[in-house]
Amino acid sequence: VMLVESGGGLVQAGGSLRLSCAVSGGTFTHLAMAWFRQAPGKEREFVVAISWDGERRYYADSVKGRFTISRDIVKNMVYLQMNSLKPEDTAVYSCVAREGWYSGSSSLYDSWGQGTQVTVSS
Repeated sequence: VMLVESGGGLVQAGGSLRLSCAVSGGTFTHLAMAWFRQAPGKEREFVVAISWDGERRYYADSVKGRFTISRDIVKNMVYLQMNSLKPEDTAVYSCVAREGWYSGSSSLYDSWGQGTQVTVSS
C-alpha cells in the first residue's frame, strides 16, 4: 500500500487546513486509516482513525471537535479537515493504513506516508 499526503502548509492560529492522503496498491475498503503527527523533540502522537467502512471514527482528545476525518471510496482518498488550529498542532502529519480494525497504536500500522508539514503560527 502506498500513501501520499498533501495539503500541509503554514496557517495562522484559528485557521483551517485540509490534508489529503492518496491511497494506492491495496484494497481500500479493507483498510483502516489514521493520522499521526510528530512535533520536533516530541514523541509521535495519534490524531484520529477511521474504520474500513467509514462508519466509526476515533479522535484524540486534543483534536476532538476541531478535526474531522473522512474517506472517499470512489477516489481512494482520506481527508483530515483541521479547524481552529492552534500552535500546538504544529507537526509533521502522517497518513497510515492497516488491514482490519482501526487502532490508536502506531505500531499496528504497516503502511506509512512520507508526511506533510503543518505549521500554525501564533
